[in-house]
Order: sequence, then structure tokens, then C-alpha cells
Amino acid sequence: MLADPRRPADDDSGAPQCLLRRRFTARELPELRVQVEQCAAWAGLSEIRRGDFVLAVDEIATNAVEHAGGKGTLLLRRIGEELECQITDSGPGFSADVIPELLPGLDGATTGRGLWLTKLVTDRLTVTAGTSGAVVTLAMRLS
Repeated sequence: MLADPRRPADDDSGAPQCLLRRRFTARELPELRVQVEQCAAWAGLSEIRRGDFVLAVDEIATNAVEHAGGKGTLLLRRIGEELECQITDSGPGFSADVIPELLPGLDGATTGRGLWLTKLVTDRLTVTAGTSGAVVTLAMRLS
């Protein structure tokens, strides 16, 4: 489901506005990136931040595919002045403690580069346990 371009992107109520909801697999990652970019543009995320946002979403979606059963679910919403993406998977789960503080490789870690990058470029990153697997939520302010 994509956002309806006939509806205004601005919603003063602050109520969540669903822009995109879909399941994905590895094969669908390129299309997912395009849809996230389109929705982010429509929601008003600046071009420079949009590239970072799409990169961050792609890193988390790719992690879901590679480490959590080959598929995931994405929910992209505008909530007030923030663009939020929630990716859910059915893997073994993990916590935010695994996100490296330094660029992986500098601290001896061999994994976690995508999580580290996502934490670096977004305004908010949380990891919680889902009913099965992990729920990773990342967000950027629109203004």
C-alpha cells in the first residue's frame, strides 16, 4: 500500500499517517527502496536526508532478509513532523546492545556496520522484541 498522492502530506493533528505497508523478500528489496524514496519525498523529507533515510531502511531490511528468515514487514508512517519506518522480522531477535559504538572494524567487530550506519544517520533508532523476532524502528524529523 502506497500513500495516496491526492491526500495532503501535512497533517496538523499529529495522528499517524500510513504511507507504505508491505511484506518483502530479498528479491523485492530494489522495489522497496524506490517505494520508500517516493513516500519520503511525498512526506516532505529533504533530498539530502531522504538519501540517508532510504539507505538506513535498506540496511535494516537487508538485515531482516539475511539474518532473520529471508523476509520482513515494513510499515512507513508520517507521525507529526517525523517520518518513521518500522521493520519487523521473524528471526532470533536481538537487542540494541549489539549496535557498535565505533565503526565496525575499528573496534575489532566484524559485523554491525549496517546497524551502526543506521544509528549514525537517523534521529531515532530502537530495537524491541516482537511476537517472534525483532522490531526495528528508525525515524527522521521532516524539518
